[in-house]
Order: sequence, then structure tokens, then C-alpha cells
Amino acid sequence: VQLQASGGGLVQAGGSLRLSCAASTRTFSTYIIAWFRQAPGKEREFVAAISGSGVSTNYADSVKGRFTISRDNAKNTVYLQMNYLKPEDTAVYYCAAVKIKDLGTWQNNGTWYDYWGQGTQVTVSS
Repeated sequence: VQLQASGGGLVQAGGSLRLSCAASTRTFSTYIIAWFRQAPGKEREFVAAISGSGVSTNYADSVKGRFTISRDNAKNTVYLQMNYLKPEDTAVYYCAAVKIKDLGTWQNNGTWYDYWGQGTQVTVSS
């Protein structure tokens, strides 16, 4: 499975961006897709995940109420709508996939994911 992340850019604090993650697989709905991010000098951290059907989602506490993950299985694409962006959201954002349909207690651990996109830079200016 190949993942292509896009949609990053430079935005002022309080602004919005929408990231996209397009996947090259015929069985897209059987994959959990997650977003992770890594800021300079920091460890990679979990942002959000969505089940294969799109019914279940999970968010890091730091983005709850500001970010929304969604998916369109007909387009093999997952989206991350990011609102009320803060300078601390600045990072390279990566999408990741694992062939498991339902979320559990593990989806915030990056070691579970088998496929990763190339990353897209998000910079939030103050």
C-alpha cells in the first residue's frame, strides 16, 4: 500500500488546513488510517485515527475539539481537517495504515502501522 499525504502549508494561528492521505489499495475500507506528527527535536506523536468504516475515531487530547478525521472509501482518501491551529501544531504530518478494521486501545502506537506516507509540512505562525 502506498500512501500520499498532501495539503500542508503555512497558516497563521487560528487558521485552518485540510490534509489528505490518498491510498493505493483496492481494499481501503479494511485499513485503519492514522495521522501522526513530528516536530523538530521531538518524538513522533499520535494525532488521530479512523476505523475502516469511518464510524469510529480517536484523537490525541491536544487536538480534540479542533481536528476532525474523516474518510471517503470511494476515493481511497482520509482527511484531517485542522481548525484553530496553534504554533505548537507545527510539524511534519504523516499518515499511516494498518490492515485492521476496528480501533482498539493500541492505535496511538506507531509501531502497529505497516505503511507510512512521505509526510507533509504544516507550519503555524504566531
